[in-house]
Amino acid sequence: MKTRYIDLIEQTFDFPQAEFKVVDHELYWNEVNLMDLIKQYGTPLKISFLPRISQQIQKAKRLFNVAMAKVDYQSDYHYCYCTKSSHFDFVLNEVLKNDVHIETSSAFDLNLLEEVAAQGKFGKDRYIICNGFKRPQYIENIVSFLNNGYSNMIPVLDSIQEFSKYDGRIKQKTKLGIRIASEEEPKFDFYTSRLGIRFNDIIPFYENNIRNNARFELKMLHFFINTGIKDDAYYWNELSRSVGLYCDLKKICPELNALNIGGGFPIKDSMIFNYAYEYLTEEIVAQIKSICDRNGVPEPDIFTEFGTFTVGESGAVLYSIVDQKRQNDRELWNMIDSSFMTTLPDTWALNKKFILLAVNNWDVEYERVFLGGLTCDSEDYYNAESHSNAVFLPKMREGESQYIGLFHTGAYQESIGGYGGIQHCLIPAPKHVLIDFDEDGQLYPRLFSKEQSYKSMLKILGY
Repeated sequence: MKTRYIDLIEQTFDFPQAEFKVVDHELYWNEVNLMDLIKQYGTPLKISFLPRISQQIQKAKRLFNVAMAKVDYQSDYHYCYCTKSSHFDFVLNEVLKNDVHIETSSAFDLNLLEEVAAQGKFGKDRYIICNGFKRPQYIENIVSFLNNGYSNMIPVLDSIQEFSKYDGRIKQKTKLGIRIASEEEPKFDFYTSRLGIRFNDIIPFYENNIRNNARFELKMLHFFINTGIKDDAYYWNELSRSVGLYCDLKKICPELNALNIGGGFPIKDSMIFNYAYEYLTEEIVAQIKSICDRNGVPEPDIFTEFGTFTVGESGAVLYSIVDQKRQNDRELWNMIDSSFMTTLPDTWALNKKFILLAVNNWDVEYERVFLGGLTCDSEDYYNAESHSNAVFLPKMREGESQYIGLFHTGAYQESIGGYGGIQHCLIPAPKHVLIDFDEDGQLYPRLFSKEQSYKSMLKILGY
């Protein structure tokens, strides 16, 4: 009878997989021996595998370029990274190796880009797509960038009132974008996105404010839906409406030449993840071309803003099981040496699931468990994986350590969790290790940050 943990995984999934394999009953991730990292750095431990970022960017570029070639698409594809997914220096360094552009969300995003540009890593020829509702400092920073020669910066108007905040303040002709207030999925509590300008207001707004204004030109129409790119009627309907509006605008606005379809490619959140990237990319490109052809207008440049897709699969978190508690006849609680609420806040804030695997003891019999964090909050737990309503791990054995990993955690967790700040119940942020290739093509780890100290927390708190 096959009752070992490795038997469970092999019977449940197609295993091993491209990034996961087991050697001598221990898990390797992207060819990294995780037990070696644990022996060197301990747990809890955050890991960023930097080569994955470039791999994802190149994958998306390849998908769109192939799709365009298949239908003889006559315009270009532009990959933008939305910084809000992860603002870390090591992320931007890896992203910018790949000839990409940037999408921003706030004033400080532009301060960050100033630093990157000062290091010679970001040129003025790059596109900067400025999204979001814009407070005064964000407007100030945009104006400063434009007046300093960033001619491919495109402020995307989120409201009609935003336009007047640029008029008369910018020295040279400025490219603008308009965001469409998309209709939300029927299950939402509201009908229309709070972001963007109403569909029916866009053409009158353009005619009354931009068309005859020599200081501005409308270059981009932007649409995005919260549920991402899916093969369902809702997504295709919103895409069709947006491309139709693009065609109507293009007929009266010759300089318009870009359609920004936002983000929405998901990442692998389960060992049985199956998403038709090629089909969906080809269908998006084909539909845009088809609608433009029917309307007699040239197809636009396509911009995407991939954030989670870019950086999500580069992240992992490793924990130790420090104790096992039986609370009743059915529930075993494995207690980790950290907190899910602070290190993986999406697990409790959004009930998000990540890939969960044991790091060691794959030859041991498995059991169903619940995972508990160290805080005293009732929400600090993890009890199910995306493919099943349960968590299974190797049985705990006297004198044997058990380690686990949650994978593809690279997007949003640090910013939502307040990296380096005050943590719930003052549980410290863990060590953070970066893994990259050296000059000889060998993987090597380096410490990015130590475990948070009590002194740093007390200083923030005013002590």
